[in-house]
Amino acid sequence: MKPAPRQLALDLPVETRFGREDFLVSPSNAQAWETFENWPAWPDRVLLLLGPTGAGKTHLAAIWAARTKARVLSATALPLADLPGLVRAPAILVEDADNAPQVETELFHLLNLVRTSDAFLVLTARQWPDNWGLVTPDLLSRLRLAPAVEIGEPDDALVRAVLVKLFIDRQLVVDTSVVEYLALRIERSLDAAQVVVEALDREALAQRRPITRPVAAEVLRRLDSGE
Repeated sequence: MKPAPRQLALDLPVETRFGREDFLVSPSNAQAWETFENWPAWPDRVLLLLGPTGAGKTHLAAIWAARTKARVLSATALPLADLPGLVRAPAILVEDADNAPQVETELFHLLNLVRTSDAFLVLTARQWPDNWGLVTPDLLSRLRLAPAVEIGEPDDALVRAVLVKLFIDRQLVVDTSVVEYLALRIERSLDAAQVVVEALDREALAQRRPITRPVAAEVLRRLDSGE
């Protein structure tokens, strides 16, 4: 008996949604969520948002940026930015501040400008400033003094909830046993959940069959082997 022909899976984009209603609060991110909910009643105009890759920093920061009408840019873009113009905005979001070792002068200048303006500044990073490899003592001192809030790695409940949400976003009906199977086996990150759901969507379309545990196991095997 010939196997059923595989259907061509078109790589149609599914928009990543960073709305407030799309953020799932759990013990791993509750403190960070509460801190951003309390804006503008912050003890300082500068805040560090710290956490590992895939923990949800970008999503939470995007919610705040939309609420505050913040100017958003990557730290690597600071050398070309109009820094005095930035602080004329009500808020500024600089992402991946620990991943731009050549922008210490600009970052130091931006921090000083914020102190003399009405703007708020949020810096996202994976690690605490002492681990950024900074060589400017005054910059490191200012960053050490800034309040910080951490997002931890997603806990089990959050991983399950994110998987369910991602399946719903793609209009995929999946049994809870498949969600449990995946949650126990994928990396503890929201990015990993996104990757596996995308792969399962493509595989289900190609095979023209529901997403079952055997299908999930095969997709995980391929992802682990780099196929």
